[in-house]
Amino acid sequence: MFFTTRTIAAAAAFFAASSVSAERIGKRCTGTISSLSDVSAAVACTTININPFTVTAGQTFDLELASGTTVNVLGDVTFGVSNWAGPLFQIAGTGVTFNGNGYTFNGQGASYWVNFLRLENFSALRDELTVVIQDGEGGNGGVTKPKFMKIKSSGNLKILNSPVHVFSIGNTAPLTIDGITIDDCESSASHSNWGCSINVVPVFHIAAGDAANSKSGGDPAGHNTDGFDVSASNLVIQNSVVMNQDDCLAINKGSNITFQNNKCSGGHGISIGSISSSVTVSSIKILNNAVSDSDNCLRIKMDADATSSTVSDVTYTGNTCSTIHKYGVLIDQSYPDTLGTPGTGVILSNVAFTSGNTVSVDSGADEVDVNCGSGACTGTWNWSGLTTTGGDAGKINYSGITGYPNSGTVTTAKTTTTTTKT
Repeated sequence: MFFTTRTIAAAAAFFAASSVSAERIGKRCTGTISSLSDVSAAVACTTININPFTVTAGQTFDLELASGTTVNVLGDVTFGVSNWAGPLFQIAGTGVTFNGNGYTFNGQGASYWVNFLRLENFSALRDELTVVIQDGEGGNGGVTKPKFMKIKSSGNLKILNSPVHVFSIGNTAPLTIDGITIDDCESSASHSNWGCSINVVPVFHIAAGDAANSKSGGDPAGHNTDGFDVSASNLVIQNSVVMNQDDCLAINKGSNITFQNNKCSGGHGISIGSISSSVTVSSIKILNNAVSDSDNCLRIKMDADATSSTVSDVTYTGNTCSTIHKYGVLIDQSYPDTLGTPGTGVILSNVAFTSGNTVSVDSGADEVDVNCGSGACTGTWNWSGLTTTGGDAGKINYSGITGYPNSGTVTTAKTTTTTTKT
């Protein structure tokens, strides 16, 4: 598993973001960390070995690394429990290689359901590192939950039970994330198709979020477990697996983003948005992905009260959706409502389904819904590469769509009053 090129800011919840520090030259020595008191001396070296230890509750395990440092995890690291903002772990540096070696970073998620990971400026993320992180409310409330990791370099991690969002990515320099598996399921029985039974190595592993607990109101305790939250440009995410209870991908802003050859299961599918005010999203390619056993497959969600934002040049090619429970394709400008009164502050243009997109939804689910505010959807959208089956046709209120069987006929979108952000 590799995070390549220059910047990863990954883990809005578990890893917190931070600005990139100036490049620092280290010594050719090996530093060893067996407690937080060892950190200041160890980071002077360009090789760092992390032994098993417990991080004091309420403190950040913070590595400000010299350029080209190699970090080797040699045992499990456990983070003490405290209701604080975090992050639990923060790592920064340029050209950093992070070797997880199959060990675990344990955030002790039985105590709260937390945000997980942030990476920036890694050159390689290799092997496997597990990060384990419950009040059942995710990011919607409950106790204060620490963000888990803020990374400004790259490496290979194995993640188990992210409290909330896993990767929050905010880079501007080119970045490729390749071969990650996020498993937030309790067992292989949790998903009806390939779901949690997928075996992918190396693994970014997050588990046990499918089960409800006493405080989650019957919902999965692991909601808000977004796989990749993106506010970035020049980004490729590929060859990865996400098994969770929320968005597999959520693009909030950025340009030149490609999401390809990935598998998503159990959550809310592949999303652009939600789009808030003063945001630009452009040149997005969603290519050859498989979405299974999810509420939605392909979605663009825009805040009803957003202003001065644009979303343009979104291309879907070769995507396969199966066992979709609610909406196959959903383009909605009424968020956080679903198919409510749409806003007009996000201008949406050039949304194309070019070839090979097949969407199969459950009986009673909608195949396609498009809910545009007056004048907020513009141009001609070529949807000749979209085939849908299995459920109700849905409602399209924009006449600029061509090539799709239900396009060109404006109908009235059905309205719901759901206001829980999903």
